[in-house]
Amino acid sequence: MPIHTNDTNKIIYKELSYKINGILFRAHNELGRYCRERQYADKLEELWKENKINYKREKKMLGDLVTGNIPDFCIEDKILLEIKAKSFIVKEDYYQIQRYLQTNKIKLGLLVNFRNRYLKPIRIIRINS
Repeated sequence: MPIHTNDTNKIIYKELSYKINGILFRAHNELGRYCRERQYADKLEELWKENKINYKREKKMLGDLVTGNIPDFCIEDKILLEIKAKSFIVKEDYYQIQRYLQTNKIKLGLLVNFRNRYLKPIRIIRINS
């Protein structure tokens, strides 16, 4: 559920999100839209290193030991990134990242589908439960 606000100071991890989005767009521009998820993940990993961004790739986190959920990336221990390379993002993709956020007690997730002609990262905020 998106939070609508005119106060840009309330954006969670604004600067880090901006950097991540820039890297996502760069990967999309360099690889195009018809690669596999793994190819995008490899490219992103290269770009995280190049930009000195602390990340974990497909690493089981505390909450994942019980559920078996493994997000594609955890960036700076603040943002979970789930990448897709398919025709459409569906509800199940949203639910998947919401599970990751809940089990790992992380506030913000990004869901990005590299198959889109124009990249549109989706910000997902953990629902408090």
